[in-house]
Amino acid sequence: INQQTRDLIDAVTTEIRSAGIELPVYWGNRNWHPLLTDTLREMRTDGIRRALGFVVSGYSSYSGCRQYRENVMSAQADVGEGAPQVDKLRVFYNHPDFIAANAEHLRQALQQLNAGESEVHVAFTAHSIPQSMADSSPYEHQLLETCRLTAEAAAVSEDRWELVYQSRSGRPEDPWLEPDILDHLRDLHARGLRHVVILPVGFLSDHMEVMFDLDEEAKQLCDKLGVQMVRAATVGVHPRFVTVIRKLIQERLDPSVPKESIGQYPANWDVCPADCCPAPRRPGRPG
Repeated sequence: INQQTRDLIDAVTTEIRSAGIELPVYWGNRNWHPLLTDTLREMRTDGIRRALGFVVSGYSSYSGCRQYRENVMSAQADVGEGAPQVDKLRVFYNHPDFIAANAEHLRQALQQLNAGESEVHVAFTAHSIPQSMADSSPYEHQLLETCRLTAEAAAVSEDRWELVYQSRSGRPEDPWLEPDILDHLRDLHARGLRHVVILPVGFLSDHMEVMFDLDEEAKQLCDKLGVQMVRAATVGVHPRFVTVIRKLIQERLDPSVPKESIGQYPANWDVCPADCCPAPRRPGRPG
C-alpha cells in the first residue's frame, strides 16, 4: 500500500503543478511509517503553518473521517507548539470524476466476461463497519449513491447490482453491515447466476484487504461454485481520480471555484459539524 500511495502522490504532484499550484506534498500514515506525528514535525521544521489534508476515504463514517481528524489532533498535540493546522478536504463520493473513474473500470471488467448483459451481476463492495457506527453516519447512503451513479454511468440496470461488504472484524456478537461478499456469492449461485463483476468501490487502492478478500477468498469460492468472476480495479491513479484531488484542492484555495457533485445529494460540507460521525458504542455499554 505504501508504494501505491507513493504512486498517487507522484500523480497528484504532477497534476497540481500542471494547474499552477506550487504547494509541497507531504505524506503521513495513521498506523505505519511515515507516521503522521513525524510528518507534522517535518512540516513544522520546513516552516509550514497550515495545510490541506486529503484522507484516503471517500465516505463519511467515524473510522473513515472523524477518526482521522482525531488522529491529526493527537499528532498536533505530540508535536506541540507550532504544529501545522490541517484543514481536511471534503468527502467526494458523488464527485463526477470519481464516478467516471469507477464507471470506466466497471465497463472494462464487464467486457472481460463471456456472457450476455442480462446474465451478469455486479457486486459493489465496501469495508463493513459496526451497525452502531453506520447508524450515526451517512456511510451507507453515500455508498449506495456512488453505486447507483457508477452503475448508471456504465449502463448497468438497477436490478443487476447490489452493495455488499467485506473485511469484517471485531467481536462476533456485535452486528456489522451485511451481507458479506462471500455470502452474497453463494446467494447468487443459488439464484442461478454464473457471471459476476466485483468492484471494491469503498476502497481507493488495490491494497491487502482488497487482494485477500476478493482476489483470493472470493475468487476461490467462485471457482468452487463454477461462477465466472472478474474483479474490477479500484480508482488508484486513474487520471479522473487524480483530477478529483486537484479539484478538491482548488475549491478550498479559491471559494469562487464551484464544488462539483452529481446525483441526488449536494457536495459535502468542507468543515464537519461538531457532532458528525461520533464514535460507536458497543451494545450494552452505558452512554
